[in-house]
Amino acid sequence: MDWREHYKSHLTSAAEAVNLIKSGDRVCVHHACAEPTALIDAMVANAAAYRHVEIVHMVPMGTSPYCAPGMEEHFIHNCVFAGGSTRKALAEGRADYTPIFFHQFPDLLRTELVPDVALVHVCPPDEHGYCSMGVSIDYSKAGAESAKTVIAQVNPNMPRTLGDTFIHVSKFAAIVEVDSPIIELPAPKLSDVEMNIGEHCASLINDGDTLQLGIGAIPDAVLRFLTEKKDLGIHSEMFSDGVVELIEAGVVNNSKKTYHPGLCVVNFLMGTRKLYDYVHNNPAVYMAGVDYVNHPLVIAKNDNLVSINSCVQVDLQGQIVSSSAGLKQISGIGGQADFVRGAAYSKGGRSIMAFPSIAKGGISKIVPFIDEGSSVSTLREDADYIVTEYGIAAMHGASLRQRAQRLIAIAHPDVRAQLQEEYERRFATLDAIDRN
Repeated sequence: MDWREHYKSHLTSAAEAVNLIKSGDRVCVHHACAEPTALIDAMVANAAAYRHVEIVHMVPMGTSPYCAPGMEEHFIHNCVFAGGSTRKALAEGRADYTPIFFHQFPDLLRTELVPDVALVHVCPPDEHGYCSMGVSIDYSKAGAESAKTVIAQVNPNMPRTLGDTFIHVSKFAAIVEVDSPIIELPAPKLSDVEMNIGEHCASLINDGDTLQLGIGAIPDAVLRFLTEKKDLGIHSEMFSDGVVELIEAGVVNNSKKTYHPGLCVVNFLMGTRKLYDYVHNNPAVYMAGVDYVNHPLVIAKNDNLVSINSCVQVDLQGQIVSSSAGLKQISGIGGQADFVRGAAYSKGGRSIMAFPSIAKGGISKIVPFIDEGSSVSTLREDADYIVTEYGIAAMHGASLRQRAQRLIAIAHPDVRAQLQEEYERRFATLDAIDRN
């Protein structure tokens, strides 16, 4: 059958398409800004027809209505990254969390967590019947390839990204056409604290380095201080509008990359229409699955790879907590550990953990002990550079005593005395030996 005939014969409404979902099914949802909101809304509207449908995805960008109180009989959310619309369900025990390194998630979808149904959001097919999965390849392509049934939301506003991004129309059991904006992530407002952190981070970046940037204000602040750098490259799990600005300014050209030279390599994108228009049909942007882009051994093929991420807590040993506050799951590990390890194996590589010294409510992020129940995202042995608005603490090769000294120096002044008391309790004997 010609692909056009398949497309036409499988074209339907969202309300009809979600009837393919059955009670007890596992449903894998396209990630982040590619979230297929029309299909999700139709699925939730049909909730009375389902019992115990498992919803699996990472960063939620929509409202996650399947997590609303009272939906537990119909939907069980199993997340790999908590977000604003799913944290309450997790905290109340109405949803579950699966710890996994980001680069290992696609393989999980091929083995222990195989979806019955995948909901995807794609661009219209090309002349050969292939649709690009647009702004999110990550685990989403693996989920679609593994699923028994794929329901596609086809949208002319989804950019046609290039690389390992394509899925053929013949894979779709139902096709729903929409014409609606892609979810956007506007640029955050930057505070003086974040700008100071960005400046410190930028001082650790050299001409010709290849960068991995996380999500949020701090990566955006770092980009503001890179305008005088030269020949930077991108190998990152994601990037946003700020990278496009550096490309247009000639700062990022990928010319010095030792792996995929000339290309920005990424597995998902979050930003505004400016970003989506830039990546549309752009051969300078290579998108692929997270099991490739985030694999530490692939990352390490880039010399001088600099990884920049954030966290919620660091103790005086250099243990880094990024996804939980005690037993409360607030986000996920994402690609942090993937890139920290990849940077460690990269020739000339560096990893940076950057954060404001004080969290909301005036709570110090540098602490004597991590909160009970918190999960360590980056081991003390993996910690490299830790940055706050007060400076840079180098961890690699530093003793426990040196680490504590350096972290106290970049903690907020209001908590340094308290941290110093703990330091003296631990290291008074060594300090006395030094004095003698």
